[in-house]
Formats: sequence, C-alpha cells, structure tokens
Amino acid sequence: MKIGILFNTDRLSADELCEYATSIEQIGFDSLWLPELFTRDPFATAGFLLSQTKTLTLATGIANIYARDATATISSASSLSELSGGRFLLGLGVSNAGLNQARGHQWEKPLGKLSSYLDDMKQVKLTCTQIEAPIHVAAHGPKMLEIASQKADGANTYLMPEEHVSFARSILGEAKALNTMLFCLLDEDPISARATARKAVAYYVNLDYYQRAWKQFGFTDSDFSEGGSDDLIDSVVCWGSADQVIGRIKKQFDLGATRVVVIPIGSKKKGHPDWDLLKNLKSGS
Repeated sequence: MKIGILFNTDRLSADELCEYATSIEQIGFDSLWLPELFTRDPFATAGFLLSQTKTLTLATGIANIYARDATATISSASSLSELSGGRFLLGLGVSNAGLNQARGHQWEKPLGKLSSYLDDMKQVKLTCTQIEAPIHVAAHGPKMLEIASQKADGANTYLMPEEHVSFARSILGEAKALNTMLFCLLDEDPISARATARKAVAYYVNLDYYQRAWKQFGFTDSDFSEGGSDDLIDSVVCWGSADQVIGRIKKQFDLGATRVVVIPIGSKKKGHPDWDLLKNLKSGS
C-alpha cells in the first residue's frame, strides 16, 4: 500500500523540516506532500528535501496553477524530477476563489482554467533535458475528474466521504492514479475527536464547492452549520483507535485508491505532526 503524508510544515525550522522528511522516509511512507498557501514555496522546499532523502517521493499537494505559468511549472517539475532520479510528483489545482483573489488574481471558471493550463503544459519545450513528472490534479466533481482522466496521470481528492472513492475511480478508469487525502486522528472519544476534527476542517465546511460535492452523497445544508454535523465529520475525518484508523485507510484501497495521503491532526505539539499516529499507521499497514 502506498501511503503518503501531507502536513503544513511552516512552523518547523529548516533543521526540523529536514528531520521531519528523513523520519517520514525511515518510517516507510512512500511520499511527502507539500501544500501551497501563503507559505514556503513548495518547489523550493521539495528541492531541499529531495537533497536530504534517498527514496522518498516529494509532491506538491497542491501547486496553484494561478501562481505560475505553464512553462515555469514544467521547468520546475522537470528539474526536480531529473535531479532527484524521478522522485518528484506534480500535484496541481485551481485552489479557490478567495485564496486566488487574495493573491491578486482574477478568478476564472475552474474547468476551463485547468483544462487550458494542462494543454499549455503539453506544448512546453525546454532547451535542457526535459523529464515528465507525473501530473495529478485536484478533482472532486465528475467534470473535473474527466479532465484528470483525459489530460493528466491521475487525480487527488480531498476531504471526501468514503463513497467518493469508487465514484472517482469509475470516472478515472483503471489506468489512472487516485490519491485520496484523508484527515486522520488518534482519539477514541467521540466528543473530543469531533471537536478536534471540526477545528481542522472548519475552513472547508463553508466553501460552496465542497458543499456541492458532499451533497452528491446525501448531505444537506443542515450538515454544514456549526462546524459540520456529526455525520459529516465522521464521514470526512478518520478518527478512533489505531486499528480503526488503519481499517478505514485500507478501505480506501479496497474502493479504488492507489495511494492514501494521510493528513495527521491532533498533535499535542503545535506545528508538529502526531508521530504516535504516523508510527502506528505504518506498523499496522
């Protein structure tokens, strides 16, 4: 089973960041995913961490297509892939209107924007060695998943219920990669686990495109108030004992995922991942 880790590492110093990546590698996870917000540049960070590791794949999760043109993205991805011996994976997406407007970009219709960007990437010809890194795009709805199937090597899903895995697989077909990104928490108490989960996903619960995606699986407007209903939280956040969390991760593979990317929450040390969770996950998988 391919299991990766996504965690916002911006509170970590350079030394701590290096230790984090090498520890992820030593535990046995296959990939480390770097988000792009108002944070460290994910390509520069990937380059640094690729130089500090030997087998770990570094991935952008996700790089915002508004942040750079197609040539810049291909140049970065090709360089990282070439110089690391193929250990780089390019995760791409449109992000969302609020974040892009905050960066000074004019928001465009997501389907057309991503589709044309992927077309532009295919036209790029570098004057140096050009290595094609795998391209996985963020996709939840059927039309975006169709773009992933037709123009990319796979798709990344984020904060989706279990039922979405087989739904996405049915659109992508068998040949494409499907990375499901799953918030995970070691906590067997429903009250405290759901409270932690609500804090972690509060931003997303209010975004209309997540709400639209969730409604396809039976959720209604009433599930999106007060930080999310118990049913919604239990569906999109994996909490419980180590065995329960591992069981839900394995179910993702049974339903069609090719990689599960764990987003660890609930650490007692702010800004650091929950190492007990990560060690338990790998030993049990």
